Formats: sequence, structure tokens, C-alpha cells
Amino acid sequence: MESGKEELSVFIAKFNQVLKRVFHEQQDINELSHDRGLPPHIWRDIMETHPLAVAVPTAYGGRGSVVKECLSVLSAASYESLPLSLTFGINIALFLEPLAKYGDDKIKEKVFPEFLSGHRMGGLMITEPDYGSDALNMRTAYRNTDEGYAISGKKHWQGLTGQADYWLVAARKQVSDGELARDVDFFVTDNADPKQHIKVEQLYSNLGLYMIPYGLNVIDLEVPTYQRLQPESTGIKMMLDILHRSRLQFPGMGMGFIKRMLDEALQHCTNRMVGAGNLLALDAVQYQLSRIQTAFTICSGMCARSSTISGIEYNLATEGLEANSMKALVTDLMQESAQLCLQVSGANGYKINHIAGRGIIDSRPFQIFEGSNEMLYTQIAEIVLKRMKRQKESSFYQSLASLPQTEKAVPHFREQLQFTVSDNLAQRKLVDLGKIIARLVNIQYVLDMQEKGFRQDLVENCIYNMQLDIAQLASNFALSNHAELVVSYEGESDWLDFAF
Repeated sequence: MESGKEELSVFIAKFNQVLKRVFHEQQDINELSHDRGLPPHIWRDIMETHPLAVAVPTAYGGRGSVVKECLSVLSAASYESLPLSLTFGINIALFLEPLAKYGDDKIKEKVFPEFLSGHRMGGLMITEPDYGSDALNMRTAYRNTDEGYAISGKKHWQGLTGQADYWLVAARKQVSDGELARDVDFFVTDNADPKQHIKVEQLYSNLGLYMIPYGLNVIDLEVPTYQRLQPESTGIKMMLDILHRSRLQFPGMGMGFIKRMLDEALQHCTNRMVGAGNLLALDAVQYQLSRIQTAFTICSGMCARSSTISGIEYNLATEGLEANSMKALVTDLMQESAQLCLQVSGANGYKINHIAGRGIIDSRPFQIFEGSNEMLYTQIAEIVLKRMKRQKESSFYQSLASLPQTEKAVPHFREQLQFTVSDNLAQRKLVDLGKIIARLVNIQYVLDMQEKGFRQDLVENCIYNMQLDIAQLASNFALSNHAELVVSYEGESDWLDFAF
């Protein structure tokens, strides 16, 4: 540990104490969940613990952008408040880490000290009204000026809209014929500078995550040359590196949230008496809670793996298999855990001020933003299928048995994986294939942890529940038919015509 740097356990303990005080003693977080945003005094108390110092390099007075520290802050925050954790996740993975890796020293010297001494926020602008996941066709454009770059366009659904002090804005270069270059560049903007101010045209009424403002932004600004990020090769690879690093750090937000769902469900089922025993005496409840506990185990493995591979010293542009597997599966597990916690909580779980009901709404968009899970599962499947084609291998099991990211996990699923895969799979089957692969990739992380001493009973339960999942998903490949939408469905379909 570097001299003067507080032990991580002490740093997180202090952070936890403040969260407990502001959310349970000063205010009731269950009541705060009804409101948009947090009261200023609560923000002040939380930010005075300097949680974002974990993502600031030591050269600028921070704790050094150590991944396990970043994930620890995200997990501690999400145990109390998923929106708070996402706020920090946006700042860490989508602003501070990219700035630390790709920023010019001149802009870093200005921004990092402000994040350490003040209550600063930063975010990332990629998504546009007409180009959601199709980022490579974004229309926000920039051109060279005498002093730097002029940027214009529209961006929307950025977390911290109107709240962030700094933004990383993605844009494409306007070439001579009016067309836009294929590559993508990123620029740091400072909202306090009138020339760089981003106008908020509209704030959206987002369904959950009330703490975080979203909206539509109009960009018409100028930045100096040194505020452009410097890619190692191409801008597209830089964007993939940024997005993959962010996806690999989703487990930090998932960890505390899933643990909270498990703790709440376990406490309720222990105390809730039904007849002669408590809810835990019911086999169906045991199964439901074992599913949440499996999510806890898998997410733990993800955090351990991410801490090893997702630091800013690595280029993650080509790590789509692991990044997509972590993001898609952990967000599915977050939603499942919240649903199960609500189910065992009974009617009380459906209140907006109950942690489970709120958790369902707040975790749902995680399955959509930064790449919808269906898209990510499809990409996972395509990565493996291309490899199988190169290998001239049709056996799914044999191919995964030689894939470094799954070779340790597949022997536990030999029975479920004995099928062949054809070249022309429908997309719905690609999604199912991606779900299987993602589970195997992440089970391997759990097995790696077990080798280092992680408790065996949790691992065994986890493998059993994943065998159930994979068996169900694999069974889809034996079915040759599938349902298709009937667009003009209204003729001969009114049930009243058949009620005599």
C-alpha cells in the first residue's frame, strides 16, 4: 500500500457509516425513493467521504484507479441504493477511467483535483435520438477550428443529464464533402465554460432510478485541442475499450444489490411464521432463496475476475466475450433476485417504499442500457460460432471444452451440452446460445474462486442451479418450429364470437 493511502477496509467502513447515517438516521431512504434527486445536504455528506477518489490516479492525489477499490465503492453504494451506485458507476467507468487513460495531461491537471476537492460529476454522451445501439452511425459531428474543435448534434438518455459538470462527448469528424468519417472521437466538455455548455432541451420522466436525471441534450460548443481524448489506435477501438471496461465493472453495482435482496429475503422468511414453522421450512421458498444466493455467488466470481482484468492498464477492445457475458448475466440476475425477493415478501414487497419493489423498477433498465441483453447474448453466440467455424467443429461441448474462458466449467455440464449447432440459427436461438455461454464463462470465475478458498457449499448450489438453466435453454435446440408474429391478427380472433 502506498504511504498516506488509507487501508481499503477503513475507507469502505467510513463510507458505509455515512450511507447508514444519511439513509437511515438523518432521512428514511424509503421516503427519499419517491423523490427526484437527493437533497443537497445528503449529497454533501456522501461526497465528503470522497468515494470517487478510487478512480483518480495517485499522481493527482487519488487512490489509483484500482479496480477492486472501484468495485468495493459500487457494491457498498448499491447495498443501500442502486441509483446511487449507478451514479458512481457512470462517473468511474464512463468518465474518470477513460480520462485517466486517454486524456491529455493539461485537462487531467484541471479535472482530477476538482473531483477530489469538490462535489464534481462526469458522464458520457454516446446515444442519440435516432441511433441507440447503432453508435457507429451517430450524427453528432465535429470540425477543426483555429483554437480546437466545434461540435454539434443531439444526445439523449445520458445519466446525470443537467447534473454532470463534465462530459465525454462522442462525435464523428465532418469531412470535406459533408459526410462524416467512419471513426469516432471523444471530447471532454466543461459545463462551467459558456463556450462548452451543453443545453438540456428536455428532462425525461424515467420510470425508476429517480435519483438520476435523464433527458435530451443539444450540443453546439467549442473545445480546445487538448480536450480531445487520444486513442492508442482508432477511436472505435477506444470506444470498445471504454464500453467493455464499463461492462466488466457492472458486477460492482450488482454485488451489493444482490446481497441486499438476499439479506432482505432471508430475514423476512426467517421471521415470517406460517403454521408451525417459518417460510424457510417451505421447499419452494428454499429454491427461490437458493436462486438469489446463486446470483450472489456468480456475481462474487465476476468481481474477483474483473479486479484482475479490467484495469486501465489493459486494452479491452477485443474482450467482448467476457465483457458481454458479465454485463448481460449480472443484470439478468439482478432483476431475477429482485423479483424473487418481492415474491417471498408477499404484498408488502409491492409497495414503492419496499426495497424489493423499488429494486425491480431500478434494476430493470440495467438489462437495456449499455447494450440490450438480447444484443449482447447474440454477440456472445456469434463470437463462439465464428470460432467453431474456424475449428470446423459442430459439437458445442467439444468446442467449449477447448475455449480458455469455459474449459474449466464445461465438464460440470457435459450432459446438458451434448448437441450440435448449425450455421443458420434463428436469432432467438442465438440469444439462447449466448445465455448458455455466458453462464459457463461466469461459472468458470466461481470455480477459480473455489480454488482459492471460496466456500464449497455455495459453489455446489450455484452449479446445480446453472445446470437447471442450461438444460432448459439447451432443450430449445431440439425444437425445430417456432412461433411467429401474426401481424393482422384481428380477424376471427374475438373470443366473444366463440362464447355460446
